[in-house]
Amino acid sequence: MTDQPSPALELMADQAGERLDQFLARRLDGASRSQARHLIVDGLVQVDSRLERPAYKLNTGELVTVHPRQSGPVEDPVEIELSVVYEDDHLAVIDKQASLTVHPAPGETQPTLIAAIINRWPEIASIAADDPEADPLRPGLVHRLDRDTTGLLMIAKTADALRSMRDQLRDRTVDKRYLAVVVGAPDPPAGLIDAAIGRDPADPRRMAILDRGRPSQTGYETTERFTDAALVTCKLITGRTHQIRVHLSAIGHPIAGDSMYGMATPLIDRQALHASHLTIRHPATDDPLTVTADPPADFRSLLGHLREGELLLGDQPVKRSRNEPADSVKRQARSARRQRRRRSQRIR
Repeated sequence: MTDQPSPALELMADQAGERLDQFLARRLDGASRSQARHLIVDGLVQVDSRLERPAYKLNTGELVTVHPRQSGPVEDPVEIELSVVYEDDHLAVIDKQASLTVHPAPGETQPTLIAAIINRWPEIASIAADDPEADPLRPGLVHRLDRDTTGLLMIAKTADALRSMRDQLRDRTVDKRYLAVVVGAPDPPAGLIDAAIGRDPADPRRMAILDRGRPSQTGYETTERFTDAALVTCKLITGRTHQIRVHLSAIGHPIAGDSMYGMATPLIDRQALHASHLTIRHPATDDPLTVTADPPADFRSLLGHLREGELLLGDQPVKRSRNEPADSVKRQARSARRQRRRRSQRIR
């Protein structure tokens, strides 16, 4: 017998000015505010048929629709080979391969990383019972990587470790660095991209530079230049969905192979983005813990072709014209600088 999908839940906003995440935490039995935020960020919540941010202030009478996830509380364990680069009694760090979705999502039918985690560490499935902020659909996870992004991903093995790692991410004390191959060469070669990101109103699968989006910052530095491409090291200051991909595309240098925010290339069949460096305070000892991972074979092959002088885009010219997203980034950067100057003047 095939299980029928649960219908969407419709709720009427009854308090003007209430935050969307607070409304859901109040109206959904047993849901914490953190769990409500997960639903909103994953695009499972609509307000009058549109996607909104967790901080959106509701108007009385607006219809809030909550769509069900497509799987049960925890996926069935599935044996998938994992590359574990660090492990102790409190946490593990894996080097995620490409083509592996981290957690269940609407329309996703293939086994996910969560299924592999539960298969390897069955005790992680019960973490949510000891932590009211934990998402039962993502036991042990404190951050994530896109399906075709490779590299380092932290996994908490205990509720205490989960809380510690989550707090460090919130406080922005975790050092996360990525390698990316981009179209063209950024000018200036190093800098800070300061541009708010939110769900694309035209396509909920995408993120976009939005004036009313969530504050987002990515540091970057060009480490190697090629004929029509560059190798860039990115440092995440905030951690928004698709952040590096959106930010690099917005300044006119999308990631090679990124079909959603850039363009395809015959040299690699996915976005050339790899989480290569991670430093945290160990949740049990508070000592610094640094883990690194070299890029996988397809990324190294791409670099090899570029170093031999091959063109990333073949005969296509590199587009260097200013586009609307890049203008939006510059406008937001100017606004952020003005705000910092005003704060500095008030302090003096």
